[in-house]
Formats: sequence, structure tokens, C-alpha cells
Amino acid sequence: MATIPTCFAITPTSRLLTFTAPPFHKPFIFPQNRRINKRGWALVVPRAAVDVGRGIRPGGVVESDKLSSDVRKRTMDAVDGCGGRVTVGDVASRAGLKLNEAQKALQALAADTDGFLEVSEEGDVLYVFPKNYRSKLGAKSFRIKAEPFIEKAKGAGEYLIRVSFGTALIASIVIVYTAIIALVTSSRSEDDNRGRRGGRSYDSGFNFYFNPVDLFWYWDPYYNRRRRVQVDDNKTNFIESVFSFVFGDGDPNQGIEEERWKLIGQYIASNGGVVAAEELAPYLDIDSTERIKDDESYILPVLLRFDGQPVVDEEGNILYRFPSLQRTASQKSKRKEYVGKRWADWVGGVEKFFEEKRWQFSKTSSSERAMVVGLGGLNLFGVIVLGTMLKEVAVRPDSFIKFVADIFPLLQIYAGSFFAIPLVRWFFVRKRNADIEKRNQARQQCARVLELPDISLTQKLFSARDMAQKTVIGQDQIVYSTDKDFLDQDYEANEWDKKFRELERSD
Repeated sequence: MATIPTCFAITPTSRLLTFTAPPFHKPFIFPQNRRINKRGWALVVPRAAVDVGRGIRPGGVVESDKLSSDVRKRTMDAVDGCGGRVTVGDVASRAGLKLNEAQKALQALAADTDGFLEVSEEGDVLYVFPKNYRSKLGAKSFRIKAEPFIEKAKGAGEYLIRVSFGTALIASIVIVYTAIIALVTSSRSEDDNRGRRGGRSYDSGFNFYFNPVDLFWYWDPYYNRRRRVQVDDNKTNFIESVFSFVFGDGDPNQGIEEERWKLIGQYIASNGGVVAAEELAPYLDIDSTERIKDDESYILPVLLRFDGQPVVDEEGNILYRFPSLQRTASQKSKRKEYVGKRWADWVGGVEKFFEEKRWQFSKTSSSERAMVVGLGGLNLFGVIVLGTMLKEVAVRPDSFIKFVADIFPLLQIYAGSFFAIPLVRWFFVRKRNADIEKRNQARQQCARVLELPDISLTQKLFSARDMAQKTVIGQDQIVYSTDKDFLDQDYEANEWDKKFRELERSD
């Protein structure tokens, strides 16, 4: 019998759980901290681990502030989905996080919200959170309190940029054509002075005062309320449609990688932690179905994220086992055997394949695009005409035409980019969509292969289901909890010591 050492970091400081198979090696045991599980293994729980279970942190640091907001939110959603009692594998599979990311997030949340740890007789560590852990965390962290306001400010800033670009089109048209009209109407009165001044000069006779705020009178003060309605109707107002035509509406697949890993994690966990590579192909980036027959390297990112390892069955088939996703605190049972149904029915609630969304040139309607193109063309024509007229004009320093001449390079850049950017973007959108369509079709073909598997693949799936395991860690399997006072658990420790001595005598 060999010694099986296992170390598990409880907090960012040095706190370890150590398992040693006696009597061949004697572990370092802290006083009154030893537990013996049913297999006769000694479990050592340092007193520092008790501190983290009780929310004691050096210096009162909010550990959750060290996490990225995305990882923290996904972890908390997974904890809520599991009822507040989770393993690292539960969170990793539900949130699509790497195992080390899930572990660090759970440690930080437990330290900040008075969560506690439970250790099973097999050495599994569970994290248990109180029902009001979200409010406790929000009360301790200023960063978390400020996040809703930051999100609102970010949304307001994005809206400001969108409407400012559309407003700039209106402002450009107004300025350009006002200058053209002023130059045309003044040319007649200047004919008498042309010979004496040796050229054309212009004074409009009025001082120019321009308040940019006046151009925003049509901004909607109830944008947030209206936006919720527009999202359902997939419509935008005209000012926003200008920005949408030029720059598009953003990446439609933003955050989709998170969904991909959630699908993969849930699929693996729901099938007992053992799968064939072909089962995960519909969720990964596959060039063609021919690749999955000869090369299974595409599954490597999954192995790295969820700590998987290859195993070989009796028939020589290579399968992949994910031990961390085989142990759960959830009481919901999962099917793990291949019952001969269609794969599409058998996967049970998980998407058949991962589908990327196609990019849209613009979400605006055809009538809105026509109006935007028309106004953009009108602005471009006016800038060209005004540029020709300004070359023949000598202006006074304090005149309106002087102001227009000073900002004319900006007007040219705006008018030119108004059509140059969409043109370049159109080619990129076509290229992206062609690549996306190719990947989607390859993944869909992989899913169809699983719907009607051949004999060899069917045997492989049978073998994966036979090797699948799902261990639900109930309260009856818990031998240690940081929620209990150490003195309350001393009696249990003595009982375990007596049983262990009896086992030693029997040997």
C-alpha cells in the first residue's frame, strides 16, 4: 500500500489539509485536529483552516475585491444555482470556469461572507454559504457597492457616444450649408469691391455663436425606459442608426465563450465525468468532421480547463475522465447510461451544438439606412462644394466663415470616414461570417454523427457511460466542518481515535 498525500489550499495563506495512509507514514498532526475516515486515513486540519471557515482574515482585507467582476459574478450565480452548498467541480461546470479560478473565487467568497467548509470522509472539500451571503459581501466591499453605478455610467457613456456621432452629422450639414448659403448670398454684394480689394473678402455682418447643447434637444431623457422596449422590437432611433450604419452594433458573440464553457462543463458533469472526444466536438472549433476521426488534439483545451485525463477502456478506446466534475454537493441525480435513444434526446437539456452568431452590418431597417445614406451623401456633397468655395475666399479673422475654415479639415474627415468605414467594415463582416458559417456547419455535422453513431462510436459511448461515476456528497459523509466549534468536535475526534485503535488491534 502506498502513501497518498493530498494538499488543498484553504486560503491565500498557508493552510493545508493533508491526508496520509497510516501506518506506513505518520503525518504532522496538530493537537486535537485529527480525524479518521472510514478507510482508516488520517485527516489533518490545521487550526488556521478553522479561522478561514469562520471568516477571520488578516488585516480585514476583502478577498473578493481581488477577483475579476466576471469571475465573481459567475461563481456567485453557480453557488445560487446549487443552493449555497458546492464543490469546486460544481462551480467550474456550472460557470464554465477553470478549476483554479473556481477554487480561488470560492475561497475568497467564503472568507468574506462567513461561509464555512465541510470535509467529507473521502477528503472532498465543500463550501457552504449562508442565504444572505450576497448582502454580507456587498456590505463589506465598496467596489461591489459601486459596480451598479459604474455599469450605469458606462451605459450612459456608450449612449452618449452613439448619439454624439449622429448629432455630429446633423451639425455638419447645418454648418456646411449655412456657410455655402452665406458665401453665395454675399458674392453679389462683393462684386463692387473686388477690384479695389484685389480679391474676394467676406464679412457676414453677424457674430457667430454656436452652443452644441442646442443640437441635443431631441435626446430622449427616458432613454433607459424606451431602450427596454426597443430591445424587444430590435429597433433604434434615427440618431443611433447613424452610429449603427457607420460602426455597426458590436460583437454579437460577446460573452459567448462563457456560454461555450458552460455547455461543455454541464455536459461532462451530467454524464458522470467520462466522455468521448466525439461528444465534445460539437462544442469546440472543428475544421471538419474528418479531423475528429484521426486527431483528438482539439480536446486539449477542455482537459486543461477542467483537469481531465485520458483513460483507456477494455476495447482500447481512448476516453477522457474529469475527476473534479464527478463529485457534487447537488442532490439532483443525473443519467449516466446510454439508453439507445437518439443522442439529441439523450443529452437532456444541453444544447446539441455550440452555434456562433453571424455578424450584422447594421441592425437598422432599410428605410433608416436609406435616410442615413442620403444625409451622409448630402453632407459629403456639401463639404466638396464648400471646399471649392473656400479656396477663392479671403475671410476676416472674426467672421463665421473663418470658424468654418478652421474646422473644415474635421468636416472633411467626418464626411469621408462616414462612407469609408462602413465600406471596409462590410468586407470584414463578410469574411467573419464565412468563417463562422464554416465552424457552425462543422459543429453541426459533428452533432449529426452523434445522433446516428456507427457501431464503433456506439461502443465507445457505451464504454464511457459504464465508466461514468457521480458521487453526491451528503451531510452523512461530512467528518469535519469549520462551522462547528472545535470543542464540539473533540468528542467526535475521540470516537474516531477509538475506532482507529480497534482497527489497528484487529490487524
